[in-house]
Amino acid sequence: MLPDAAELPDVLLDLTVAHEHINELVALRDELAADPETMALLSRCVARFVRDMGEIGKGWEPPAFPASTGALGRCFHVYVFIAALPYVRAYHRERGVPEDVSRRTLADLGRHVAVHHRRLGTPGLLFPWWIALHFHGELFQLGRLQFQRARLGQRTGRAVAAAGLDLGPGDPYLSLHITDFRGPLSPSACDRSLALALEFFARHYPDERHDVAVCHSWLLDTQLKRYLPAESNIIRFQDRFELVYQNQTPDDGVPVGFVFGDPELAVEELPRRNSVERAVGDHLRAGGHWYGGQGWFAL
Repeated sequence: MLPDAAELPDVLLDLTVAHEHINELVALRDELAADPETMALLSRCVARFVRDMGEIGKGWEPPAFPASTGALGRCFHVYVFIAALPYVRAYHRERGVPEDVSRRTLADLGRHVAVHHRRLGTPGLLFPWWIALHFHGELFQLGRLQFQRARLGQRTGRAVAAAGLDLGPGDPYLSLHITDFRGPLSPSACDRSLALALEFFARHYPDERHDVAVCHSWLLDTQLKRYLPAESNIIRFQDRFELVYQNQTPDDGVPVGFVFGDPELAVEELPRRNSVERAVGDHLRAGGHWYGGQGWFAL
C-alpha cells in the first residue's frame, strides 16, 4: 500500500515536499511499517477515504493525534494521502483530467507541509481535512486559484435565486480558494484561472452545472477598503463579488496567519513591510477586528 523506502523519496518530491524533509519522512515510514496497529489504522483510513471518490461532501474525517504521538502522529496523514495516490490518480484518468492539472493539484500536499514547517519548524499537516479535498476529487488547482466542487447553502442559495439565476440551495457551484506561495493575486491571474475553470469543469464534469463561483474569506472584509487603494489586487478581487453576509464573530487569527505565517503572533510585533501587512496589523493595533465574509458572482 505504501511505496517502499527506495521509492518514497521520488513520490514525495513529485508532491513538492521539500528536500529537507525527505529523510525524516522516509525514516518515519519505516517506523510506521513496523507497527501493525498503526498500519491497520492506515489501512482503515485509506479504505474509508477512497470510498465515494469524487462525491461532493462524502470525504474522510481525519483522526486527530495528541502531541504525545510525536513525529509519526503529526505526519500520519501524509502517509494516508500517499497511500491514496493510486486511487485519486485513477479517478482523474477516468474523468480525463489532464496530467498537469492532476500533478499541480496533488502537489498542494507539499505546499501544506511547507506551511506546517513555516509555523512549527517541522514537517506535518496543520489541516489534513483540507488536503483530503484534493485527494478525493473535489478540488483542483487551475492557475492562481483553486476550485472546489460544492453545493449552495441556504443563505447563498437564496441570494443567488433572488438575483434572478435559476439556482438555489443544494445546487452545484464552484468554491473559490486563494493559496499562498503562488504569487500576486492579480486581476489577470484571476481572469486566467476563471477561464481555465470554465473550460475544465465543462469538459470533465458536464453532468454538473457550475454557473456561480462563491468565496468565503477574510479578503471579503469590506474594512480592507479603508486601508488599500481601489486599484490594489485585493480590492479588485473583492469587487468581483456580491457580498451575501459578513460574519459577526471576529476571526483575527486568519488574516494574521495568512499574511504573517503564524496566527499566534503578538499584534504589537507584526511587521509593516507592505500595504497588506500595514493594513492587517494597524487595524488590530487600533483595536479593530477582522471578519470573514461570503460572496458570489456569476460565471
